[in-house]
Amino acid sequence: MPDLPANLWYSITSLGGAGMTLPLAFAIALWLALGYTWRMAAGWLLLLGTAIGVVTVTKLAFLGWGVGVRELDFTGVSGHAMLSTAVYPVALFLMLLPTRTVPRLLGVALGLVAGIAVGLSRVVLSAHSPSEAVTGCLVGALAALIFVRMAWNAEPGRLSALGVTASLMVLAVLMHGVHVPTHRWVTHIALKVSGHERPFIRAKWKAVRDVRPATAPLSQTLNRLTPPRSSDA
Repeated sequence: MPDLPANLWYSITSLGGAGMTLPLAFAIALWLALGYTWRMAAGWLLLLGTAIGVVTVTKLAFLGWGVGVRELDFTGVSGHAMLSTAVYPVALFLMLLPTRTVPRLLGVALGLVAGIAVGLSRVVLSAHSPSEAVTGCLVGALAALIFVRMAWNAEPGRLSALGVTASLMVLAVLMHGVHVPTHRWVTHIALKVSGHERPFIRAKWKAVRDVRPATAPLSQTLNRLTPPRSSDA
C-alpha cells in the first residue's frame, strides 16, 4: 500500500461518503433533466439506484443473517467504493460533454481512478476487506460506464459546461466531510427484518469454525448400520 499520512487517507475516503456523492448524483440528474430529457435523468438514477440496491442487499444479508464469504473476508459491497466509482466518472463526463472524444474518455478514466483511490483508502483504513472494495469499484464502474455508453451520443452544447462544472464543484466543496449515518440505518433495518437483537460482527463471524464432526469412514458407517450376527449354536 502507498505510504501516505493517515489524515490524507481519511480525506480520500471522505470523497466516497454518501453525504457528498448522493447530492452530486442528484445534481447530475437535475442537469440531465434540464438540459436533455427526463428519460436520461431517470436512466442515471435507475442505474445508480440498482447499484445502491446491490450494496444494501449484501449488507443486510450479513448484518441480519451473517451471510458472507469467509474465504474472501466478504461481508458486503463497499458503499464508498461503489458511490465514488459511479458518480465521479459521470460527473466528469457531464462536464466534458461539449468536448471531443479524447477529453471525455480522459474525464471518465480520471473519475474511475478517483473511485479506485477511495476503494483503496477503505482497505488501508481497515473499513473494508480487499474483496469488498474491489466489488464496490466494479459495481460502481459498471453503472457509470453503462450510463456513459447510453449518453455518449447526446447532443453537446445543450448545457453550459461552465455552469455544470461550477455548480458541481461548489456542491462538492460544500458537502465534503458531511456524514450520513447510512450504516446505522442499514443495521436498524437488518435487525428489524431478521428479528435479531444484535447485528453480526466481522470479528466474531470470522472466528466461527465448522465444528461438525468429520465424516466417518464408510467401513465404520456400514459396521454401525449392520446388525450383529448371532453366535453359532
